[in-house]
This record gives sequence, C-alpha cells and structure tokens, in this order.
Amino acid sequence: MTRSVLIVDDSEFVRNYHSAILRDASFQVITAGDGVEALEKLFTNRCDLVLTDINMQRMDGYEFIRRVRAEKQYQQIPIVIISTDGQPKHKKKRFEAGANLYIVKPCSPEVMLETLNMVMHASS
Repeated sequence: MTRSVLIVDDSEFVRNYHSAILRDASFQVITAGDGVEALEKLFTNRCDLVLTDINMQRMDGYEFIRRVRAEKQYQQIPIVIISTDGQPKHKKKRFEAGANLYIVKPCSPEVMLETLNMVMHASS
C-alpha cells in the first residue's frame, strides 16, 4: 500500500525539495503552503503522515497541529515538524501542540526518511 504524506511549508522550493525526496521513496505526496490550505487538503485526502513547517502566513504550524489534534479522526495521525528553529526552548511548545517529532532543517534526505519511517512505524 502506498503511504501518503501531507507536506506543509510556505516555501515552494522547500515543498518541491521534500516532495522529490518522498516521491523517490514511494510516498504519495500532497502539498500545502500554509495551515489553512493544509487543513483543507487533510480533510479532503487520505494522509498517513504530516510533515509541517512552523513559521507560515495565515496559520502557523502550531495552530495547524492544534486544529488537527482537535479532530477525533486525526488525533492519531503522525505529525513531524521540520523547521529551521532548533532552539531547545521551543521543544516543549512543539509537543504541547501535538507533534510527534521534530527535525531541524536543513537535514539530509536519509535523516528525513528514517525519521518519517520511524514515526509511521511507531504509530501503526
């Protein structure tokens, strides 16, 4: 069965880069440019995993995650934050919002794939 991932990032370059990595690893990829668009895509598509940035216009990643977790049918979907903000002081906020893991970008394709496969395996 093909695994599907929703990639949420306000940078088209980053969305395309992450999409290419994940498509090469046989993921079906859906993309969104911010939290508002991501909610629309999540609620109308089957997704096995969410990979989201934090700093975005209209709705940031924290609010997006909180809204996803508020929906009963999406409470168990794995959510991985990928952000340039690796400051430890924000770690608590990431998990309070409902993220499963976070990755500091830039990261290698291997690290991204290992992390996503690990969180998907742990949630199944």
